[in-house]
Amino acid sequence: MSQWLNERFEVGDSIERFKNHPVPQHALNPMYCLGGLTFLSFLLQVITGICLAFYYRPTPEAAYTSVQFIMQEVSFGTIIRSIHHYTANIMIILVFLHMFRVFYTGSFKKPRELNWLAGSVLLCLTLAFGFTGYLLPWDQLSYWASVVGTEIVGGIPLIGHPLMLFLRGGLNVTAYTLTRFYVLHIMVLPILAGIFMLGHFIMIRIQGISDEL
Repeated sequence: MSQWLNERFEVGDSIERFKNHPVPQHALNPMYCLGGLTFLSFLLQVITGICLAFYYRPTPEAAYTSVQFIMQEVSFGTIIRSIHHYTANIMIILVFLHMFRVFYTGSFKKPRELNWLAGSVLLCLTLAFGFTGYLLPWDQLSYWASVVGTEIVGGIPLIGHPLMLFLRGGLNVTAYTLTRFYVLHIMVLPILAGIFMLGHFIMIRIQGISDEL
């Protein structure tokens, strides 16, 4: 099978080039693994998120009870939701540490400016993941946190109020808000994150790992 694929798509050659790609000696350091750990966290989020989506119901009447059903009735539901919850927090911490490492070592300098911008966008998307996901259990804590969060967004000059209305689907946090946060959380943000991560990885592959220390 592998030979058949290699004759048509040169899969083996691509794998060999990937395996033999040189890594600078200074990059064999835990500090340079933060980006990869962030990506691993994202993959865990995707996998556990898909599992949760099979049972979650994004309506005010059913959202909270569906989360309780996942936790109490679904096999391994508590473990899957806990992994999704804690990995989200870990991912945010890892992104900040990764950005700090890049800034500290000066790896954002020429010719990697666009890679730094892509990473900054990914940081914002990671925070947006956390913000939109927080409302989904639809309990008192998540509801009022979303009210406060969208009010903060509304304070942004010029675009704040229209952006708040877009996020809420009206003047208040309602069922429309829950639907919009759910769509953003499981569709829009993952697609955007995938696009920017692909560009991020391609630029790293082309430019190599920074020699800055």
